Amino acid sequence: MKVVVGHLYPDYLNIYADRGNMAVLAARAAWRGIELEVRGIGLGDRLVPGEHDLLYIGGGQDREQALIAPDFAGRATALEEALLGGAAALAVCGGYQLFGRYYRDRGGVELPGAGFFDLHTVAGERRMIGDVLLSCSLEPGVERTLAGFENHAGRTILGPSAEPLGRVVAGFGNDGESGYEGCRRGRALGTYLHGPLLPRNPWLADWLLAQALAHSTGGEPPELEPLPDDLEAAAHEVSAERAHERGGRFD
Repeated sequence: MKVVVGHLYPDYLNIYADRGNMAVLAARAAWRGIELEVRGIGLGDRLVPGEHDLLYIGGGQDREQALIAPDFAGRATALEEALLGGAAALAVCGGYQLFGRYYRDRGGVELPGAGFFDLHTVAGERRMIGDVLLSCSLEPGVERTLAGFENHAGRTILGPSAEPLGRVVAGFGNDGESGYEGCRRGRALGTYLHGPLLPRNPWLADWLLAQALAHSTGGEPPELEPLPDDLEAAAHEVSAERAHERGGRFD
């Protein structure tokens, strides 16, 4: 079995060790005998629908977002075709914002997004920083927690057709007010959680791998062989405990 990952703008969007998410996916695939090929997609490179089973974009500062935003917005049609065709996606922080309609910075400048998620983001005056814990369900009747680290000034507002990734247990989330974090559309997920995200949430890494394999094989997401995740579980618990100690949103 083989999974092809398209890593969008790896030279620009890689803040807070987001590149570590790729290392986790590669390791968990290799331990199961799955080949994982990562192809970088930079400025001006083509995004060909159907060529990738999973698309990944990390986070960056406003400067890096401004550099890649017009290029990424120009891929809107190809991105939508790829994702509606069954590819999976993970978009983190700045990449998550650009998966929406636009990001308006503190100076009022609007950076165009690809518009795959029905949301927009406006920069606020106060940064939302710290460990965060979510409750989410990517499968019917199965509730799990996601733990990570958020550091963003953007307030992301979900549109009427948007589905949040999860409910905030502790932390700020999308805007510090709604009680929601992230966004989901089919197999595509967007979130503010850094850390990186996947080392402390192995179940999410496996969910993404399974969705990518479904696209690769043209079948249903397989049930992956369990792995010994003692260290990962410990990392999750530490982050979750810190989030609980931190408490709710602006309190």
